[in-house]
Amino acid sequence: MHIQVIAAFIAYFTLLLVIGLIFHKRQTSSSDFIMGNRSLSFWLVALSAHASDMSAWLFMAFPMTIFVLGLPHIWIAMGLLLGMFLNWQFVAPKLRAMTEKYDCYTLSSFFEKRFQDRSGSIRLLSAIVMVIFLTHYLSAGLIAMGYLLESLFGLNYFFGLSVAMLVVVVYTFLGGFTTVAWTDLFQGIFLLIMIILVPLMALAKIGGWHEITQIAQQREISLTLISDNSLDSFIAIFSLALGWGLGYFGMPHIITKFMGIRDVSEMHKSKWLGMSWQLIALGAAACIGLIGIAYFPEGLEKPEMIFVEMVKDLFNPFIAGFILCAVIAANMSTMDSQILVCASILSEDLYKHFHKHLPSDRKVLWISKLSVVIISLIALLLAFNKSSTILDTVLYSWSGLGSAFGPLVLMTLYSERINRYGALAGIVVGTTVVMIWPTLNPLLTKYELLPMIPGFICSMIAIYAVSLLTKDKQMDSSSSISASKSI
Repeated sequence: MHIQVIAAFIAYFTLLLVIGLIFHKRQTSSSDFIMGNRSLSFWLVALSAHASDMSAWLFMAFPMTIFVLGLPHIWIAMGLLLGMFLNWQFVAPKLRAMTEKYDCYTLSSFFEKRFQDRSGSIRLLSAIVMVIFLTHYLSAGLIAMGYLLESLFGLNYFFGLSVAMLVVVVYTFLGGFTTVAWTDLFQGIFLLIMIILVPLMALAKIGGWHEITQIAQQREISLTLISDNSLDSFIAIFSLALGWGLGYFGMPHIITKFMGIRDVSEMHKSKWLGMSWQLIALGAAACIGLIGIAYFPEGLEKPEMIFVEMVKDLFNPFIAGFILCAVIAANMSTMDSQILVCASILSEDLYKHFHKHLPSDRKVLWISKLSVVIISLIALLLAFNKSSTILDTVLYSWSGLGSAFGPLVLMTLYSERINRYGALAGIVVGTTVVMIWPTLNPLLTKYELLPMIPGFICSMIAIYAVSLLTKDKQMDSSSSISASKSI
């Protein structure tokens, strides 16, 4: 069995490398490598942005939550859908237009130019915070992939992880932003087909909805959207929806995809295409969890492996191996985008910042490529130290990025009153609150709130309050405001 599964694994990885080779010659400058020279079509941007969002979480953590805790946790998906829709609606077109106006390829450089921060403090602080959280996020994804490869293919954890990381590094190194977008497109379509196929096959095998309701009653699993009408239930829904949905506004590896579209007037097409993809993907993932209740009536020792066990039972080894590559696809489509964003930060925000003389474009290009390797090695070393709290790590990184940068992105795009002091305060406060919230939460309230909610709110308050208190110190704010008004 392992030979057939490994054959499927090799076939899939070969396809990714071929895509990398095809687009190798299309990037000749740092702007090509980092942003595809803002030349991507609306459908490529749409599927790349959404594939970058959905990691193995889509196949493992989310179905597991529904499988174990029931339908009330579908509010996680509701929050994600609302958050991403608002991201497309209010962030995507304006961010694309403003970053082109300021000639920026990273969020850090955009913040710096938007506030005319000649000290470089905003660029430096935001770059460091992004790299820390993204590398942390990346290592969590790698750990999940290592366990998956070990379980599926019988590969040694360290060997399987190294091979997977090598494939991602090679095609990202070769083609940059454009290759990452095309591989994300391929993987997005592939994983969508697989996540629809499997629950349909499984539902036919168990006999229908009646079986699910019977087993759910026996196991006391709720199949209603709201467990009861108590205040606790509504606060839990509020926490689940906002605790995940708010994060989209500050995810560099997602929102930087908006900056690569060729024509900003076509952003609405990307929005509806991408949202349709996300709706179907999350709906199918929820169905896997629900169907699993009847498919595995005795439960599973490792419930996060529900999709894996379902596929192994439904298909022959080679087909199962190829289908399960969809889980790897989901992880890789997130990893390559995170690696590229970190690389662009190291080259554009840190290397250029500390370089006394403006380096040549070719040199920046090679620094970007070298950064791909460096970031990947750091994340790989972190992943070698196995962790049993993968999902908590993902939530922590998601909350950190969302709280530190989500409010700042929104207020930078829509408020004329904030300045660089407020921007710095927002990053610091958002990051700090997320780090200390697990300790503060039980001291302040009996309700469990995800760290994104207090982090996001406190960051937004800090940005506005500090900007108001320091408005007289921001001597260059008028020129920055007039530049944003012209967009």
